[in-house]
Amino acid sequence: MDKIMIKLYSDEDLWNAVQQKRRLLVIFFAALGVWLLSVVGCAVWYAMLPYKDSMQKWVIVFVCAITAIFFMFAFPFMGISYKRSKAYVKMLRFFSEGLKEHCVAPFEGVNDWITHDGVDVNVADFSIPNLKRDGMMTRQIYIDGEKDFPPFKEGEKARLIVQGNILLEYEILESAEEKE
Repeated sequence: MDKIMIKLYSDEDLWNAVQQKRRLLVIFFAALGVWLLSVVGCAVWYAMLPYKDSMQKWVIVFVCAITAIFFMFAFPFMGISYKRSKAYVKMLRFFSEGLKEHCVAPFEGVNDWITHDGVDVNVADFSIPNLKRDGMMTRQIYIDGEKDFPPFKEGEKARLIVQGNILLEYEILESAEEKE
């Protein structure tokens, strides 16, 4: 039975990630524009009020309130949403220009989720021969949390193409049923 390599990423993934990053920037700059227009409008209104008018304190309170709301939006939005989207785009761009490693290794199991370079990944353990000492060692391969986890079973060998320990392509060579 002829098996083929299964690719986890396509050019469409990069395009969608870039579009999402752009949408997040548009949302941020729209909110920034609304905040700036509000502050400028309030400054003009404040300047047009008569000296010692009772409305002056309410204009100042309003500007303070919209500034607090803007900063309560901006820091989490740019610090979480945009930063994660930017890291994902950076990871996908890195795939097109870096060196890829090929290996064939048996699957050991699944570890916990971690964040690798700002991207949530699932960790899969594979046994590889230790070149400096006799025996085997465990290599952690990161699988993008946005993608479905490959159907690896313990003990089965897989051909992997990775870059920076992130799985790009895989092929299951022998399943547990074929071994027996």
